[in-house]
Amino acid sequence: MALATVATLTVAVGLPISASSASAATSNDANPTACAHRVNNTPEKLVACVTKGDLWAHMVKFQQIADANPGPDGHPSRNSGEPGYKASADYVARVMRAAGYRVTLQEYKFHYFSFVGTPVMRDESTGHSFGLGTDFNPAHVAGSTTAKVQPAGGIVVPATPAPSSASGCQASDFAGFVPGNIALIQRGTCTFAQKVANAEAAGASAAIIFNEGNPGRTSLFNGSLAGTEQIPVLFTSYAVGTQLLAQYVPGSAPVLTVDVKLIDDPNRSDWNVIADSRGGDPNNILVIDAHLDAIYGAGMLDNASGSAAILDIAQQLKNTNTRNKLRFIWFGGEELGLLGSNYYVSNLAASELAKIKFDLDADVLGTPNYVAGVLDPKDGVNLFGRTPGTPMSPSIWAPSAIGRDYGIDYLNSIGKNHILFSADGTDAFVFQQAGIPASGVLTGQDCCKLASDVALFGGYQGNFEGTVPGDDGGCVDNPFRWCDNIGNNDPAVLTWMSKTFANMVGHMAYDTKVFDSTKSGGGHLKKNSTPRAVSPRKALVNS
Repeated sequence: MALATVATLTVAVGLPISASSASAATSNDANPTACAHRVNNTPEKLVACVTKGDLWAHMVKFQQIADANPGPDGHPSRNSGEPGYKASADYVARVMRAAGYRVTLQEYKFHYFSFVGTPVMRDESTGHSFGLGTDFNPAHVAGSTTAKVQPAGGIVVPATPAPSSASGCQASDFAGFVPGNIALIQRGTCTFAQKVANAEAAGASAAIIFNEGNPGRTSLFNGSLAGTEQIPVLFTSYAVGTQLLAQYVPGSAPVLTVDVKLIDDPNRSDWNVIADSRGGDPNNILVIDAHLDAIYGAGMLDNASGSAAILDIAQQLKNTNTRNKLRFIWFGGEELGLLGSNYYVSNLAASELAKIKFDLDADVLGTPNYVAGVLDPKDGVNLFGRTPGTPMSPSIWAPSAIGRDYGIDYLNSIGKNHILFSADGTDAFVFQQAGIPASGVLTGQDCCKLASDVALFGGYQGNFEGTVPGDDGGCVDNPFRWCDNIGNNDPAVLTWMSKTFANMVGHMAYDTKVFDSTKSGGGHLKKNSTPRAVSPRKALVNS
């Protein structure tokens, strides 16, 4: 989930429930053999047929696909543009065709890049190799050099209480710089792109940008660049930067090896998997979506969990002729800026877009240290900062609330509290911006679960995912940890949240309030408009 998310907090009746506890949600499971043949034409029937066993079978398959298809970095992968993603898309298409849906693989192109092997930062003076993802993060610029480190001008050490460094922001900061050396630059004042451009102009063979050292600016971080850089760039913590600075004296400087290898393909193929039900009113379409792509590895919480949920729900509806046509979509490129959903929506004819009356999005459903989130365009909050999400047209507030409330009702029925989140960073965001009512569910990722969340849901403060303790983020959004594997999910949480989502689907599949009243549906985006990188979950800082 690429997720930013406003601030209404709603509490269900009942005491907070432990994050690790199993739920009563599985007590009404139907017999799997019966589910294979029955018509699930009520929400209750559908919910009963969504079971942990079926969900987990899909999860196991997605993990096997990732394991069998390592990315260029050598780790299991289902990232867009890589074999593991295409194998995932083929698996979903195969299952959906077997269930009787009309399946299309929609191809689009995007700019792909990936590290090859493991980037290196090594101090040849001491033999110390710095840790990837713990000591340094590389930018997406290839290059290799072994050279002396030379500080740029303007470094402020020790750091002042408030940001004050303008290191590397002026060409004069590189006066006397020896061409071929590696520039050591402190974060602060200007963009990283400007700092690197000045280093390049001075003849630097690489650049190391370390955090500034003020409160909140000490740890390892990721930065964004202009995209035109020609030398490798590494980002480090304040501690690593000052360690290198302390080793430098004129005439005697640390010698570092920096080695970053990349694949850069501006025309890589990716696919959306689109599966239509054979029944239902073709002028009243309910889209049920999840993104299929991963980032930084297998992507089992984000978002095999959502992909498995809608795949199982689709299978449980294969014998059911719903009032409204169902369109299940597994989007690619969500982690890269909602590429697949932007491409899909912007390339629909206005007349086809108008037939889509509602979207339901499943994005991260099995978090161990969970929150129970329901998407709402009016009163939602950002998952990470709990700040207001992107304002959406008031015209979609009331119809979105109809689908939203079916999720809340089910959570209430099983004694779960909930929080409203915005759709920022999810594929539902694209539909809402196109004027289409939308809701969905999520259970949280990365950091941080707050004290107020613990009061509602149990668990503990800090990282949502639980497999990485502390408050420095989990597996999903942190490069080079490669730990978003199947064990990063709680099967019980995945089950009751999938049932929550199924209740929303089961009601909206027969809804007449939204589908009859929203005559025109969406249509705010023009056909063939350029897909945009919209609202990434955790944007890189540029200065």
